[in-house]
Amino acid sequence: MWEVFIQAKKGLPYKHVGSVHAYDKEMAIHNARDLYTRRSEGRGMWVIPASAIIAVDPSDDSSFFDPADDKVYRHPTFYELPDGIKNM
Repeated sequence: MWEVFIQAKKGLPYKHVGSVHAYDKEMAIHNARDLYTRRSEGRGMWVIPASAIIAVDPSDDSSFFDPADDKVYRHPTFYELPDGIKNM
């Protein structure tokens, strides 16, 4: 299994568009090109083995993301905006 990322235009970020099955990297690139860029949707393409992706274990999500919750200064919801400022 290989994951495919496409860059729509030069300078834009790559976005995950899907997956392909292939025996090797050359076949993965050809399959990804045929499947995801047949209508000129992209200018750049990354194809990486799905096994190379490292993810947070769903059972550990609270211990991984909770440390940011105790830093209230990162969320300026308690500041008062001066009169005349509509958006900040």
